[in-house]
Amino acid sequence: MASHPRKRMKLSSVQIIALGFFLMIALGTGLLMLPFSSQGPGHASFGDALFTATSASCVTGLVMRDTGTYWTTFGQLVIIVLIQIGGLGFMTIATLFSLLLRRRMGLREREVVVDSVSYGRLGGLRPFMKRVLLGTLVVEGAGAVLLSLRFVRDFGLGKGVYYGVWHSVSAFCNAGFDLMGGHSGVFSSFVAYAADPLVIGTLSALILLGGAGFLVWDDLIVHRLHWRRWRLQTKVVLAVNAVLVGFGTLLFLLFERNNLGAGLPFGEQLLAALFDAVTPRTAGFNSTDTAALSPGSFLLTIMLMFIGGSPGSTAGGVKTTTVFVILLHTFTGIRREQSANAFGRSIADDALKKATAVFFTNLLLALTGALAICAIQTLPLTDVLFETFSAIGTVGMTTGVTRSLAPLSRVVIIFLMYCGRLGSVSFAVALLEKRALPPVTLPKEDITIG
Repeated sequence: MASHPRKRMKLSSVQIIALGFFLMIALGTGLLMLPFSSQGPGHASFGDALFTATSASCVTGLVMRDTGTYWTTFGQLVIIVLIQIGGLGFMTIATLFSLLLRRRMGLREREVVVDSVSYGRLGGLRPFMKRVLLGTLVVEGAGAVLLSLRFVRDFGLGKGVYYGVWHSVSAFCNAGFDLMGGHSGVFSSFVAYAADPLVIGTLSALILLGGAGFLVWDDLIVHRLHWRRWRLQTKVVLAVNAVLVGFGTLLFLLFERNNLGAGLPFGEQLLAALFDAVTPRTAGFNSTDTAALSPGSFLLTIMLMFIGGSPGSTAGGVKTTTVFVILLHTFTGIRREQSANAFGRSIADDALKKATAVFFTNLLLALTGALAICAIQTLPLTDVLFETFSAIGTVGMTTGVTRSLAPLSRVVIIFLMYCGRLGSVSFAVALLEKRALPPVTLPKEDITIG
């Protein structure tokens, strides 16, 4: 009887990316558990190390321990390396080494990299990746120089430069980790620099540039200011970002004028409002007390965390293009128009299907996670919702409830952070994807909507 050769299981691109992030988290957990990774005798617990490694790899920023006071310099370096790899994507880093070694990339490798950075096509990948890596180096370097100008004054040359580089990477990757615990109190983030235009302005610029998306970068580098040559995605991303930052700043000014902004000069109020509008998308820093936000600011922050950045960027969330497509199709339906049009282009109905799947999968995960935590322990519902939306959006902002989470609740947050970075829909696909032929299409029947 002839033996049939066994079929070798072939992982899809999404499954490879999911496995890569899992292995990176596992390695980071092991390194953070080493005795010389944390301050004091002994070593970090498995739970603390796993939570921190997941948060860093998924560029979230939620922490159980204050990064600046609990982890040693070695532990901090492990965290920032995880942030850099997680922000750019491990396949982007692998491509960097391929470029440095002048090794040709196979078709399979190209497919995975394309899915990793949402490039959309196989052709021209190497020049695109070179621009991404060079742009990252330039932006993070410029941010490090500007931040060092302030930190060298406050901490001395060596520590000031270290802080400048470290926080530039964290901000560009939209990670939200900071080392300010020893300077202004544990878990204080950048509250001590709330009135400093250099620090707040530099961090805001790094967050927005990292969250814009590499495709937008590439379009602007290639076509510069020629508006008509830009991709539709570039126009949508820039327009939506301008609206969110502009109106977000105005709303935070309005909501906080008699709360956190009371008694402050208008310039400081404006700077705080600007940072409050930028950092939920999805950096996780804060220059004001998040737990003391007014109800309007609290709700607005959750909305901005849920939206997040743009596709193919270091940011999380459902993405600006997702919200834009859903709103555009909604208004198109209200006006009973034949197609959804924007900037002289028609958007296909398939984009709406993808956008709806991403939007409601993330919403369902955040709400289900909140229900799970409420079933595990008794915590204020608003704080729990803020935490789960922060986790699924890989934001890292918190009202302070993170340290109060029970072990099982931490597992829920870890799962949400992982899904948020990988992409909730991509995570489901990674688990359920099959190579079999699709089944026979079932008969169609109309259903009443609205």
